[in-house]
Amino acid sequence: RENSSENILASANRLLLHEGRLTLAESTRLLDVYLFLFDDFLLITKIKRNKKKCGGSDAAFLPTCASLPPELQLLRREGAFCTVLDQPIPLDRLILKNVDPV
Repeated sequence: RENSSENILASANRLLLHEGRLTLAESTRLLDVYLFLFDDFLLITKIKRNKKKCGGSDAAFLPTCASLPPELQLLRREGAFCTVLDQPIPLDRLILKNVDPV
């Protein structure tokens, strides 16, 4: 839901434990995603790339944010952005399983 996505990170007590890029296998295609693992939920975002890359004089208009991890800074410089793929997954409802690498 769009109205709740703006307040996803509003809790001052929420801790970011890990984040990173991953390829998600979705039925018939592979999807580039960026995961945020908080102490209470997992947020999966879809990496979307602008058709027009930012570079040259366009890059000067992008505000810099030193607090972003290097991987997200690189995506931003490439003109990519992340959108929330689905509702956050509460950790108490998440089941992890080991699978053999293919």
